[in-house]
Amino acid sequence: MRAERYWQRALERSHGAAASGSLVPLDTEILDLGRVLAARAAADGHQGGIDPAVENSGLEDTEGSEGSGLGARSAVADGQVHGGGSPGPSDWSPFVVRRLLSATPKHLTRAGPRPNPFLPWDRDLAVAPLGSSHLLLLNKYPVQAGHVLVITQQWQPQQGWLGPTDWDAVAEVDGDTGGLWFFNSSPAAGASQPHRHLQLLPRQEGTPSCPLAPQLLDQLEGKQGTWPWRYQLSRRHHYGDPDELRALYGNHARALGLGEPGRDPQPRHPYNLLFDDQWFLTVQRQRDDWAGFSVNALGFAGYLLVTDRADLDWLRCQGPWALLETVASKVQ
Repeated sequence: MRAERYWQRALERSHGAAASGSLVPLDTEILDLGRVLAARAAADGHQGGIDPAVENSGLEDTEGSEGSGLGARSAVADGQVHGGGSPGPSDWSPFVVRRLLSATPKHLTRAGPRPNPFLPWDRDLAVAPLGSSHLLLLNKYPVQAGHVLVITQQWQPQQGWLGPTDWDAVAEVDGDTGGLWFFNSSPAAGASQPHRHLQLLPRQEGTPSCPLAPQLLDQLEGKQGTWPWRYQLSRRHHYGDPDELRALYGNHARALGLGEPGRDPQPRHPYNLLFDDQWFLTVQRQRDDWAGFSVNALGFAGYLLVTDRADLDWLRCQGPWALLETVASKVQ
């Protein structure tokens, strides 16, 4: 069992940061769009419309290769898709789709210059130093309580390669507090800030880290086909191990043609990282958004956010899998 001291510290700091206005939790609601879609189809078939009461229903407030020796499963060269066949627009399970109720944060608007919020960082948001190079910081706009960032204390570009000290800092937190880690390599991969940062959504041991975690594990066990975009998926064996994280990162980068960490000046393509205690996923990206939906790494974990820019009609007609396939790089 982990001690979870960092998680507890983050929750404690959150109270004071919220009181001072430094922390601004996002107010959202879950949309049961699968139910809405079925109701719309039924209504269109009988009346040519849909009851507005049904439209608003279902809302609730919740929260390389095998030769690498690291258990990689690849979708670089083959065209197999989710579940062995293309999911249809009505296939919403197990995605969690939230609608943003509060004002859209500036980092989601994509307009105007973006000042660096981490130089200097807000002291009310600081959780703990991680050696001399990194810091554990509360996310100013958290999607859940305890949402934290691992940032570099000095300027490092988000678009550069993650290096040994980054993985050492991540492993320091990962050895104490588990959950869903994610990284957006650049604006084309959903990054909202230019300063290097990885993010963690803490989870209790024994609970799925995200909606798509069971499917990722099924892929690793050969129980499910691969998805129709470029990605690498490997099994993790040891949490809190920086060497394993570095090895997985480098193997995935080479397999996807992103380049060689530490040798090439910077990655050749945008990408997302996601990992928990059991798996490590790298997704190559071709664009940030489609139909008004900005998709970062959490989209490939099964979480989507609906803002006032989003075209819900497109999502209802095409479904979440089509959205992911559109923003990810295609299998060659």
